[in-house]
This record gives sequence, C-alpha cells and structure tokens, in this order.
Amino acid sequence: MKMYVFHASTIHADKVNFVAGVPSEPFSVPVPYFLIKHDKGYVLFDTGHNLATVKDAASVVPKPLYDAYKPEPYEDGFVLNALEKAGVKPEEIMYVICSHLHFDHAGGMGLFPNATYIVQKQELHYAFVPDAFMKMAYFRQDFDRDLDWLFLNGWDDNRYDVFGDGKLIIYFTPGHTPGHQSLLVNLENEGSVMLTSDACYVAENLNNLQLSGLACDNPAFLANLKMFKDMQKRGIKIFLGHDPDQWRDIKVFPEFYS
Repeated sequence: MKMYVFHASTIHADKVNFVAGVPSEPFSVPVPYFLIKHDKGYVLFDTGHNLATVKDAASVVPKPLYDAYKPEPYEDGFVLNALEKAGVKPEEIMYVICSHLHFDHAGGMGLFPNATYIVQKQELHYAFVPDAFMKMAYFRQDFDRDLDWLFLNGWDDNRYDVFGDGKLIIYFTPGHTPGHQSLLVNLENEGSVMLTSDACYVAENLNNLQLSGLACDNPAFLANLKMFKDMQKRGIKIFLGHDPDQWRDIKVFPEFYS
C-alpha cells in the first residue's frame, strides 16, 4: 500500500483561527489531501478545492471568508490535475473519504464517476443547515449532488474498516464540525499514520491540548486531541491538518509513504 500527499493550497490567515487564545499574527498553512493505493483500489481522503475556486478564489469565495483566510489554491494541486500527474484516471477512484465538507476539503465531489463517497450522515445534514458562523465555509454546489453515498452514523460506526483488512480505519472525530472524521492508515513499512484533517490543526493544539479558533463543539474537539496524544505515545504518527512546520518534513508527491 502507498500513500501520496498532495498540496491543494495555502491559506493565509491569523493564527488565532487555528489556535485559540494566542496573540494575533499572520499565519500561512498548507491544505493537503491524500491518495492511497490499496491492493483493492484507489482511495482519496479529501479532495481540495473545486476548479472554480482554483481559477479565481477571490471571486468565488465569499468576501468575508476570503478576507479572513485568503486561500491560494494551486492549479497543479487541483485534484484532477494532481491525479493525472500520478497516472491515475478519475474512474479508477474507488472511494472518496470526506473528512468534512468545508470548501477547501470537498471541492472534488462528483468528479469520480465510479467512486463511493464516504461521509458522516451528520456532516451532510449539517452542511445543508449549518450554524451561522459556519455557513460560509460550506459550498453547496460541492456536495448537493446525486452521488453514490455511504453514510456512517457517528459512534455507531466508529472505527469503520474500509476494506475489512485493518489497513484503512475511519474514526469519528466530531468537534470542528458535527460530522468530522479522520483516517488511520496502517502502512507496512512506515507504520501507522493518523490523518487528522481539521480535528487537529497544528502541533500547538496537540502538544498543549489547546482548542482551535473554529469549532462547533469544543469538548469534543478536546477529546480528539487527547486521543491523538495517546496514539502518538503508542508510536502512531499524527499528520496534522494544517501545520506549516510539520509540512516542511512531509513527503509530498511524487514521494510517497508505504
């Protein structure tokens, strides 16, 4: 099994959006997504920005959201362009696992005609009727589609084994959004890796058990941090959702993890 990391964009924001209570300062962070080559097929974990956002983020992203985060999507990072460079056709994607449905994670929904889209039922419901402070982060055109959905039901489906072989395990990690999920990837050579997505933005969240600046449920977010910290103690590598320091050490495509 191989895991490839792609760079969808860079977000330029204030650090307080990622780590609650810290002094205000400019903070630029990566937005990754992942391609996993499993023996049974290709899997995407998140898909980055949609093509319209890539072409003109300033016009597509609502002004208050753009002013706060200034997303800088990369044409090479658009999921179809990245897959083409990897030699993977859209119809070869078997599963798309959606950590959550915010615009910088779900822009590739519907681009993979043979894929099953795995999402928490709570997440899709919330994406249609979000709280006011979350509304701008959801682009309805990304997910309001007739897709082959596989809905997971929160704690009832926690630690969902995608292929039934223990290699890809979906963890229910609500907090950032009500239906957020993370992915444990058990690699043969490099060991276990937890892809946290927005359940843990940066090392300060994890190391100091420090909340983020954007969450629906702070106690749930904190519970995730404690779980990730325990995993880290047991030798599981934690891939943080948007950490610029860790990013410098990440093997980005064409390099891979195996």
